[in-house]
Amino acid sequence: MEVRYPEKMNPAEEYPALVFFFGGGWNSGSRAQFEHQANYFTKRGLVCFLVDYRTKIQHKTSPFESVKDAKSAIRYLRTHAENFYIDPNKIIATGGSAGAHLAAATALIDGYNENTDDQDISPVPNALVLFNPVIDNGPGGYGYERIGDEFNDFSPLHNIKAGAPPTLFLLGTKDNLVPVVTAQYYQMVMEKVGSRCDLILYENQPHGFFNYPNFEYYQKTVQAADDFLQSLGYLQKEPVVNIE
Repeated sequence: MEVRYPEKMNPAEEYPALVFFFGGGWNSGSRAQFEHQANYFTKRGLVCFLVDYRTKIQHKTSPFESVKDAKSAIRYLRTHAENFYIDPNKIIATGGSAGAHLAAATALIDGYNENTDDQDISPVPNALVLFNPVIDNGPGGYGYERIGDEFNDFSPLHNIKAGAPPTLFLLGTKDNLVPVVTAQYYQMVMEKVGSRCDLILYENQPHGFFNYPNFEYYQKTVQAADDFLQSLGYLQKEPVVNIE
């Protein structure tokens, strides 16, 4: 993990933690994907973590190992919260595409735990910010050819339950991997179990629309995440920071 701290920190305080998982189909990817978002949110007063995890191309692993690593990361931060000056009860998991799947999986998937983890430590984050997440891994969904019959245990859409963390779901209407109707169904089920799910749709935007090169929508999605975290009390309105 790479750690990014606010410039002006009070060592006596605990700060919310924002934990980023990069996308890339569990095949590849880079922690650098969310560097700009992390730089912004450190200026807003969060401690940000850019997390690495095992991928197919680099480590010859399956999506199941990726989930194990994501859960290990949250457990590690919760266990070592004092070392990082973070509040163990204000951990926000976020990511894009397969990385957003991992963020959601830490919250909803009970299985796929590394046997070296202390499983008495919860891997469940306190909030989720999901950038076009591939949350349906069942037949017809993303990655089913690799997940197979384990989708019932692996797919966040199939494991929504009471107590699911408040969630922001950001999606372009032209996403070729995540249909709008899937996102709407996810929101409906979340609300049915009594959990908050804010769904924001961005007209005519494709998969990956939130990335920095698409600067207009990078700004819009960062602002949406900021507003969501303010609504949870994890951020205050001040200091005002330009989204660069």
